[in-house]
Amino acid sequence: MAFHVYIIFSAKLNKYYVGYTENIATRLLQHNGGDSAFTSKADDWTLRYSEIFSTRQEAHKRELEIKKKKSRTYIEWLISSAG
Repeated sequence: MAFHVYIIFSAKLNKYYVGYTENIATRLLQHNGGDSAFTSKADDWTLRYSEIFSTRQEAHKRELEIKKKKSRTYIEWLISSAG
C-alpha cells in the first residue's frame, strides 16, 4: 500500500494545505466537501503536488518536514521543481 504526501491549493483563500493520505482522490473530495476544519472554508482545492512513500511513517515524517519549514516560498519551489 502506498501513502501520499500532498499539497493542495485554494484560489479563493490563496492558501496551500499540506497533508498525507492513502487515497488522494478521496481525500481531495473530503477537503472540497468541508470534512476538514482548515479546508472547509473553501471548496476549490486542487492538487498541486504529491510524493509517494511505502509506509505511513515515512509519509507523516515528510509531511512534518514540509510543514516545519513554514514557508510558502518552499512549497511553491517544491511544486515548480516537480513540473
